Amino acid sequence: MSVLIILFITAVLALFSGVYNQGKFARYIGILGLLVALYVSFLPECSFFNQYKSMFDFDDNSALFTKISIVVTLLVFFLGGFAFNNHRSHQSELYALMLFSLSGAVILFSFPNLVTLFLGIEVLSIPLYVMAGSNKTDLRSSEAAIKYFLMGAFATGFLLFGTALVYGSAGTFDIATISAYSIENSKNTMFVLGIMLMLSAMAFKVSLAPFHMWSPDVYQGSPSIITAYMASVVKIAGFFAFFKLMNLAFVGSIKEWINIIGVLVIITLLLSNAMGLAQSNAKRMLAYSSVSHAGYLALIFFGANSLSLYNLAFYLFAYSLSTIGVFLTLIWVEKIKRETSFEAFKGLAKTEPIAAVATAVSLLSMAGIPLTAGFVAKFSIFSQAMNGAAFLVLIAVIGSALSIAYYLRLIISMFFHKESSFKTSEKMSITYNIVAIFIIVAILALGIYPDLFKMQFGL
Repeated sequence: MSVLIILFITAVLALFSGVYNQGKFARYIGILGLLVALYVSFLPECSFFNQYKSMFDFDDNSALFTKISIVVTLLVFFLGGFAFNNHRSHQSELYALMLFSLSGAVILFSFPNLVTLFLGIEVLSIPLYVMAGSNKTDLRSSEAAIKYFLMGAFATGFLLFGTALVYGSAGTFDIATISAYSIENSKNTMFVLGIMLMLSAMAFKVSLAPFHMWSPDVYQGSPSIITAYMASVVKIAGFFAFFKLMNLAFVGSIKEWINIIGVLVIITLLLSNAMGLAQSNAKRMLAYSSVSHAGYLALIFFGANSLSLYNLAFYLFAYSLSTIGVFLTLIWVEKIKRETSFEAFKGLAKTEPIAAVATAVSLLSMAGIPLTAGFVAKFSIFSQAMNGAAFLVLIAVIGSALSIAYYLRLIISMFFHKESSFKTSEKMSITYNIVAIFIIVAILALGIYPDLFKMQFGL
């Protein structure tokens, strides 16, 4: 809970810093607060907070995913100086909202109770609805906010209705007690119906097809840096909560819901990769890429073992690094060209070679090419899922092969054009280049020596 308190105080300070100098210091306050929170996350939890364990249980798994989320949010904040140039009048609010959303993610990492789960999802999501529509001069941003809010409210209704049915059956909100109930009453009709409704709500949060309808429009319409945050930190929080809910609270009813997730995986992988091939806009392609990775991640439910949470954490960290690696270039191209089509990236390697290499390495990692972190991550989850879901792994391999085609289109645009289409003298900032180098090194290092992940996060 110490980390949660630090993040909340940092968010409040960043919010009120807007009173002075139009939020000039909000970014630095946020970075400092995140660094302090990251340091505290490595320390043992204060015994004073043990009295709140029935509602907030910050265990080792919570600490691991909290560390990952803070590191990724730090990278997003480093990109914020250039990305928020058009939001100088209210950038303090955007940084604060991001920190409030991260606080919701920390709550999701520590929920032992369905009430805490609901609170975490809402604290995570509500700031996102505002941030999605923060570009007031762009109608697509307003459309993204409305769609995200309406679909999110609809999913929340499913979650609450499902929670009510589960509570009505088990007589408790505590997930450990619900787990014991599910083992003894795995086929209780009302209980199973509640599970299905909650599964649908969580599938929306992680954008599994066909609950992904909001993703392409919201990702494309939102400011790019907000999209980067959605595709990384929100994905981390959503999948951890999804996995913990289904494999702990509803473990006794696994036969009732595991096949449904299998069907969702097939639909997700085939639909998202087919739609990704049809895109001409890089940002929209990345939206379908995010949906496809939700399909790969959902394989974690099959053949679950003691290493499942570690595999999930490694995959989410590798994917988040790759997402930031692509979006740092996309943010710069969008500012210069006012568009994000594949054509806009032509010849980027001649103008900004470091950023182009970072984007190429990130895309290859997303595709699961050997010697990248993405390959190790996919191999770990696919190997686990082979125990009982070999057909789904086959579908996932086919999906990965298809994804290479649309990832290569962006790489070809950047590297294989004789002349650069960038006629500007403006260069990427030192901060962006440092982040790009960090991502290149991190992705390749984790791909060659995966145990570095354990060393980084104190495992």
